[in-house]
Amino acid sequence: MIFCDTSAIAKFYVTELESPAVRRRIESEDEVYLSELARVELMSVFHRRYREGRWTQSDFIAAVRQFNHDDIGGFWHWVSLDSVIVDAASKTFTTLSPSIFLRASDCIHLVTALHHNFTVIHTYDGHQARAASSLGLTPDAPR
Repeated sequence: MIFCDTSAIAKFYVTELESPAVRRRIESEDEVYLSELARVELMSVFHRRYREGRWTQSDFIAAVRQFNHDDIGGFWHWVSLDSVIVDAASKTFTTLSPSIFLRASDCIHLVTALHHNFTVIHTYDGHQARAASSLGLTPDAPR
């Protein structure tokens, strides 16, 4: 059972250097948990590749279909984005060191992981990984 952010899940669908390691890791797990925020962010990743011309329309549609197939098949376990998590994420900034760079969406992923008692977050986002450590989470990026 693992918790992943969007930067890790994107590598499952988008071929990048780390993709084989991500696929091996994810496919070896019984349960892969994601914040509901990842659903929107992943579609944004797909659309960006299409918008920038790195994917054709067929590539874009194929990725969306594959994701939907995996989702309907229960491959992903979604953690609700509720008011408790949003409130905790907003409060996180009141105690965060000024030396830590943390975007709002990354904070939501981190707080979601913490709220559901995960100790490790799988991420390829350097800023998020540094912030994770400051919040007591261990960042991991399969290589």
